Amino acid sequence: MKVAIIGAGNMGGAIARGLAQGSQVPAKDITVADPSQSQLEALQTACPELTTTSNNRLAAQDADIVFVAVKPWLVEEVLADLKLQNKQILVSIAAGVSFSDLKKYTGTQDGDMTMFRMIPNTAISLLQSTTLIASSNATKEQEQLMLDIFNEMGLAILVPEGKMAACTSLTSCGIAYVLKYIQAAMQAGIELGIYPKDASKMVAQSVKGAAELILQNNTHPSIEIDKVCTPGGLTIKGINQLEHDGFTSAIINAMKASMQ
Repeated sequence: MKVAIIGAGNMGGAIARGLAQGSQVPAKDITVADPSQSQLEALQTACPELTTTSNNRLAAQDADIVFVAVKPWLVEEVLADLKLQNKQILVSIAAGVSFSDLKKYTGTQDGDMTMFRMIPNTAISLLQSTTLIASSNATKEQEQLMLDIFNEMGLAILVPEGKMAACTSLTSCGIAYVLKYIQAAMQAGIELGIYPKDASKMVAQSVKGAAELILQNNTHPSIEIDKVCTPGGLTIKGINQLEHDGFTSAIINAMKASMQ
């Protein structure tokens, strides 16, 4: 199976590195195209077995799967130049570019070409992304292949296209809100006399630990919160203060705002 990745920026480069480290596609079967020679050289240094080129059409012509990892406003221009065949699988990483748009840009109709839309988040560079996947005209086997590929780069979840915006608020935007919490807690630690680097590590590890409790135990946040909130204790006082100050409403409003 040959793969082409159009775009070697943050997302395209991270996907290329993740694929090269995974078990689904041999690195020698991956070609990355980008006009920036410096980005291609950096990628080639990190993954010597990859093939790189500045020619998008050359990269895509023999590929079974073509990832388009460019800015949304460039997708139409890039797809017009690629002239993909219906037998190829198109995977778009561009947020906000719908299947309807992709069909128009490729000149295809419903049922002509298998397409996927994917929204990773920035943690994909560490193989810790939450990747949203929507499909059009895909078989169950093709959907499973995409899940297998991106589960090696974190956690991949198949969602309907109509839920992509809402799910993006939780994952792609949501990672920034988690980082904002880490920043705020770190600042509190500094005020309490803890050195910044130490505070940062303490809070980041606490967030990581909380996430693992949910993911590994398949539990609910309320259950885990109750475990550390003893009657009259310190934690419940802090939890109640968060509620008094509108913490839950602020998070909900942020998620909703990022859909607008």
